[in-house]
Amino acid sequence: LYFNAGWFFGSDPARFGQRFLDIALSVRDDPPDALALQVLDPWLDQIALPLAIHGLGGGRPGPELAGLDGDVTCHWRVLPLAYARESDRAIEAIEAAAAPNRVKKVLRDYEPMRRMIYQGRGQKVRALFDRADLPRTEQAIRNRIKRAGYWMR
Repeated sequence: LYFNAGWFFGSDPARFGQRFLDIALSVRDDPPDALALQVLDPWLDQIALPLAIHGLGGGRPGPELAGLDGDVTCHWRVLPLAYARESDRAIEAIEAAAAPNRVKKVLRDYEPMRRMIYQGRGQKVRALFDRADLPRTEQAIRNRIKRAGYWMR
């Protein structure tokens, strides 16, 4: 199993946390021969996570969880791309999560969050695109955002 980013869950978070910690410490402190010469920073979590999940009987989800990755969740990398591509519901969720003052005090210090969410540039990015007819490539989307002066990381 390979996990880069996304979601996972199980019936007992404390048990999972302990299992993950035990595996991560074991790999770090007493690596198997195959890892003896490997640099583990910053990859230790990507080694330990699938081992912990598999060790507790987990794996890839079956059809009973269809829709959880995409219909119910949203994974984005760069905020301007999220505003360009994601559903109205996803953007509403991002903006609602960013609205409480205790959250805003933290996020506003990060320029892309401040400009996209709090100063309204994200909505200007959205206006550049028809989500039902997006450009075929991410590069084309990026270029349009850059030409409009809204690109930031």
